[in-house]
Amino acid sequence: CLQISKYCTVENSIYGYKPSIGWNSFFLAVFLVSSLIHAFQGWKYKTWSFLVAMVIGGLSEAVGQGGRIMLHKNVYDDAGFKLQIVLLTLAPAFLCAGIYLTLKHLVISFGASFSRLPPKWYTWIFISCDIFSIVLQGAGGGLASAADDNDTTLLNAGNNLMIAGLAWQVFTLVLFGALSAEYVYQIRRHVHELNPQTHDMRQSKRFKFFVGAVALAYIAILMRCVYRVAEMAGGWGNEIMQDEAMMLGLDSFMIAIAMVALNLFHPGLCFDFRRYGSN
Repeated sequence: CLQISKYCTVENSIYGYKPSIGWNSFFLAVFLVSSLIHAFQGWKYKTWSFLVAMVIGGLSEAVGQGGRIMLHKNVYDDAGFKLQIVLLTLAPAFLCAGIYLTLKHLVISFGASFSRLPPKWYTWIFISCDIFSIVLQGAGGGLASAADDNDTTLLNAGNNLMIAGLAWQVFTLVLFGALSAEYVYQIRRHVHELNPQTHDMRQSKRFKFFVGAVALAYIAILMRCVYRVAEMAGGWGNEIMQDEAMMLGLDSFMIAIAMVALNLFHPGLCFDFRRYGSN
């Protein structure tokens, strides 16, 4: 099937519906504007690594939404399918990298002596895990987008690789959450021994809002990744995959929350990156 016809109906397509042009246009605009703001904020505050992660993730989301708009015009559009399946699957991995980068600076701010790992290790360990997730998901998305509709072997291989990449991403996020929670527990136990040089910053409202924004972004991305694992696990054209409201609510909306929250409470508002470094 190349176009909608008597024998190639919308219901027979992989998604079983025409993606909403209104909602996908809205999210495209949100991700594009958020990415531009992140680019400006990163330049202003010299948060170069965070800038790269957030802008790549945001622009990937925007182009992926463009692919879904193409599918609205023709649900059998091969280019539209490839754009959205690859980019919307990969994009949150870059946003995860941005969140992982913040933990190093939080540990420095409260005190490295209470951390199970040296601050710089958080960056290296979790970014390495993130890269592995990106490789798996990218390879899976590439196989799936290269396969013909009738090539079930290649489609299934791509699907399995994407599930593996998403599952690894969920595991990495859960491990990150566990280490973060353990660190919070330690600093609460040693509240009177925290880094005195960062006392004023830690007590500021903007710092507390920033920590809340990171937590919100983390939860939103974790929910999105869990949803994606469930969606892909059912195979192509399954009931979850054909539920557009679920896709919009648990994927696009969750990622939009994460990006906008980190626009509003950007790490550059709290940390002196000239002192600690931006990586």
